[in-house]
Amino acid sequence: MPPISLSRARLPATLEVEILDEYGDHHQQAIAAERPLTLYLNRREIVTLMTLGADPEALVVGYLRNQGLIERREDLEAVHVDWEVESAAVVTRHLPEDLDERLGHRTITTGCGQGTVFGRLLDSVPLQPLPDTPVRQSVLYELLENLGAYNETYRSAGAVHGCALCRQAEVLDFVEDVGRHNAVDTLAGHQWLEGDETHGDGADIFYTTGRLTSEMVIKVAQMGIGVLVSRSGVTQKGVELAERFGVMLVARAKGRHFQAIHAEGRLELDAIPARRPGDRRRSKA
Repeated sequence: MPPISLSRARLPATLEVEILDEYGDHHQQAIAAERPLTLYLNRREIVTLMTLGADPEALVVGYLRNQGLIERREDLEAVHVDWEVESAAVVTRHLPEDLDERLGHRTITTGCGQGTVFGRLLDSVPLQPLPDTPVRQSVLYELLENLGAYNETYRSAGAVHGCALCRQAEVLDFVEDVGRHNAVDTLAGHQWLEGDETHGDGADIFYTTGRLTSEMVIKVAQMGIGVLVSRSGVTQKGVELAERFGVMLVARAKGRHFQAIHAEGRLELDAIPARRPGDRRRSKA
C-alpha cells in the first residue's frame, strides 16, 4: 500500500479561561476548543468543519471516506493541515466521476458540529453485508463500565461528544470532538491512516454519546459495524435505516438500563436486573 504524506498538526483539546462562580470567586476553568478547519480536496473547497483540532488529519480523511468522496485508502496521496490558515489539503489519485452531482445535492441533517451529507442520503448502502454480531447483556453492561474511564475532555470541560470503536466489552479507540459526527469521522479516519488493532480493526460495536440519527446509522454501516450503542435516544429515520442495513440499536444505555431495537436473536439477556418496587411492567404483546 503506497505511503501517505501526512502532517501531525494536533492542538490541545481544551483551553483555560477565567470564570466567576456563584460564590463570587475567580478561578481558571477548562473549556472545549472550537476551531474552524476548511477542507480542500485536490484544491477544491469542500466544507468547513468546526473541531477541537485534536486529530485533524484523521477527521478530514474520515469525513471524505464517510461522504463517499474518497472510496479507497490506496487513493490517498497526502493530508496536510495548516492551522495558520485553518485549512486541510487532501490530495487523492482519483475522484468520483459524479463528484459535481454529489457536491451539488446536500441533505441537511440533525448533526451537531457538522451535519451536511453530500449525495443522496438514502442511496448510501454498506459495501457488503454487515456482520450479525451477537451481544450478551452482561457484555453490554461491562462495556458501559469500561467507557467510564474515557470522556477526558468532557469531564474537564464539557461541551463535547464522544465515540468509540469496541470489540465486545473492550474499548479499542475513543475520540471526542465538538460534534458526534466529527468524532465518528475521526474514528473512520484512524481506521484508514493507522490500520492497526489499537485504532479499531476488528471492532464489532460502535458507541456514541449522541443521538442515533439517520446519518449516524449510515456512517456506522459504512464502517462495517452492525451494533450501535448510545446513552441518548433514537430518531424514526435512524430506526428505519437500521432495519434496512441490519444494524442493532441500543439506545438510552446508562447503568443497567437500555432500549434495544432490531435485537431479536442478537441480544442475549443473561443479566436481567431485579425489578425495583414501583417499576412499570411492560406488556409482552
